[in-house]
Amino acid sequence: MPSLFDLRAHAREIFFAGLSAAEPLAAINNSVQRQAQRLQVGEHFFDLDQFHRIYITGCGKAAARMAQAMEALIGDRLAGGIVVVKYGHGLKLQTTEVIEAGHPVPDDAGLHGARRIAELLQQCNKDDLVFFLLSGGGSALLPYPAEGLSLVDKQRTTEALLKCGANIFEINAVRKHLSRMKGGQLARLAAPATLISLVLSDVVGDSLETIASGPTVPDSSTYSDCLDIIQRYQLREKVPSAVLDYLESGAQGQIAETPKDLSGIFERVQNVIVGNIWTALGSSLRRAEELGYQTRVFSAAVQGESRVVARSFAALLKEIAANNSPISRPACVLGGGETTVTVRGDGLGGRNQEFALSAAIELKGVNQVVVLSAGTDGTDGPTAAAGGIVDGTTVERAIAQGLDPAAFLDRNDAYHLLQATHDLLFTGPTLTNVMDLQVGLVA
Repeated sequence: MPSLFDLRAHAREIFFAGLSAAEPLAAINNSVQRQAQRLQVGEHFFDLDQFHRIYITGCGKAAARMAQAMEALIGDRLAGGIVVVKYGHGLKLQTTEVIEAGHPVPDDAGLHGARRIAELLQQCNKDDLVFFLLSGGGSALLPYPAEGLSLVDKQRTTEALLKCGANIFEINAVRKHLSRMKGGQLARLAAPATLISLVLSDVVGDSLETIASGPTVPDSSTYSDCLDIIQRYQLREKVPSAVLDYLESGAQGQIAETPKDLSGIFERVQNVIVGNIWTALGSSLRRAEELGYQTRVFSAAVQGESRVVARSFAALLKEIAANNSPISRPACVLGGGETTVTVRGDGLGGRNQEFALSAAIELKGVNQVVVLSAGTDGTDGPTAAAGGIVDGTTVERAIAQGLDPAAFLDRNDAYHLLQATHDLLFTGPTLTNVMDLQVGLVA
């Protein structure tokens, strides 16, 4: 039977197996192949000789690594390119300029990068081919406020949405309508060029509308939807008045909606998902089985308040530990998705650290059980940690130091509790992003 030390080591190994499978170089090379001047992208074929200029653009935490893969494929046919990534996620590339910018709250560097990409796209014509490389974080990394709005307006609105417990679908609906590039508007800038969007999904269900706020696909959300979201989360007093005025003008038909029609500007656009949470989960499942565990997927669409989902995840592990059911021990339960946190306190942490701490409280005193929850991008909230790895002794170790885990959870301060118990997980920037992974092991 694996020891607690072995369980913790295995949890890390299973997590990193998933991380390796979601590596952008592998994802691109599995979806894009070139033979001479014939390029296959998913099920689509392109003759590179038909294009005068070929550009790379993109945004997101994985955009630099994705661009590196595309540079290797396209080679000296590239005329240039620009991608925007989170600080610390950049690479030195041969042809493509990499701009590092703020995430999750946009900053001036992101605005500069967005303007540069817009300028490049607007000079393209029907004989040009543009690759747009899209991954998680792209919404914050490509901020180009709509006319009459400022970057500060978008920053304050983003901060309010992130803290209120809104899910990514709701957050991005608002972002689209405050932008010149999101919600299909980047495709409008690139037309009439051929646009191929390669997408590394960090969204439950792989909704192209939602990933990085859907810059290359039609948008089904409306200004009225945005006002409903503002109302639902009681944000009218927390977002700038200029944002409210803008959304209300849009709802009244005074400002054009985001592009809705599948024809027109989208006729020469192809969107191809090159990787998602199942890319990671499949590899993690295989590694767990190789290590001798019976496996079960809790969900590949984990959503909801992080601490609540964590209790359900931990409860399943307790059932396995107590009754050898619904799967026999040794067991591995895997989850993937993206939870949310409603910030009520003034602590430090992220959704994965909050998940880990909540699971630790639920598992107090349960022997030979481990839970790991971490972001595949290597960061969790405004911290350097990717998440946490806890077990049935975490709470006892905290109490031995005079710390109250429930009080830390109440003030959203999972980081400092897990730091004290040495249960934080650090990976550094991974240069990929396919949401979060949870690993639960029972010896």
